[in-house]
Amino acid sequence: MRVKESIPGSRRCGWHLRLWIITVLVAAVSACATAPPADRPAVLIDPTSTSPEPDAATPTPPPIPTFTLTASPTITPGPVCSETTGELEHLQLDDTPLAPEPLRFIVYTPPCYQAETDRYYPVLYLIHGQLSTEEQWVHLGVPARMDALTAAGEIPPFLVVMPFDKSSALPDNDPFGLAVINDLIPWIDAHYRTLAIRPYRAIGGLSRGAGWAVHLGLEYWELFGAIGGHSLAVQYGDEARVSGWLDAIPAGSYPRIYLDIGASDGLFSSAAQIEQLLDARGIPHEWHPFQGYHNEAYWSSHVDDYLRWYGEGW
Repeated sequence: MRVKESIPGSRRCGWHLRLWIITVLVAAVSACATAPPADRPAVLIDPTSTSPEPDAATPTPPPIPTFTLTASPTITPGPVCSETTGELEHLQLDDTPLAPEPLRFIVYTPPCYQAETDRYYPVLYLIHGQLSTEEQWVHLGVPARMDALTAAGEIPPFLVVMPFDKSSALPDNDPFGLAVINDLIPWIDAHYRTLAIRPYRAIGGLSRGAGWAVHLGLEYWELFGAIGGHSLAVQYGDEARVSGWLDAIPAGSYPRIYLDIGASDGLFSSAAQIEQLLDARGIPHEWHPFQGYHNEAYWSSHVDDYLRWYGEGW
């Protein structure tokens, strides 16, 4: 530290001044030696540790003064999620029975899924028709209608998973079904906040996808609480299997079932046979022979009907 001496006076006064300056300097140095550095970092102490604190010489802070609460506090609510649009994720699993081909799929998550991290959701698996892709249900408007119906309070928010079946083979020769059951469903439950129990999991599809929904929903009935068959194309050979699958389901444990088809659809009689079988056994179900054909115009016009039906179970 530089001290500029500019005080006039006698030599004696100068001596006294020097002595006073030395005294002040000694006091300052002493204070600096005992004061803690201004930039000393905080010490994180493990509350479970039994070792002494790192700096036992640190003085105990004064007690915090107490006060009396004279009025109830006003609690300001946290931010409310205002999202109105869900998100789509395009994903794939490589290690499935479909290998070396991956299992591609799209996941729709409802608005506020990322923000409301303590909320868990039902899941709907929707399968496309033959010669189409996992994008078909997107093109038919499922994400947009999910957003609109959820915002209107007509359905609860839920996830929609749309997998891709590249094959047109019969179930016994198409490992897609096993990939869905053994790989896709466990992966979704492990990576998304799902209500991973039967009542909150549904499977549906259109045309060949409806055939898959009936096949998987009845054969693996323990996994699905609802089955939707839209313009049902029964897989060849499954006509004889449906009775056996229904016999294996304990009374009172049947899934919710919804069947619809256009009155001018060439597959009408095939779908009607499954409906008649359910009716003959007294198994509760919905049967809707709407006006229309086996085409996307028909399916897109009934997307709201489908989503409302799945959602009403949740």
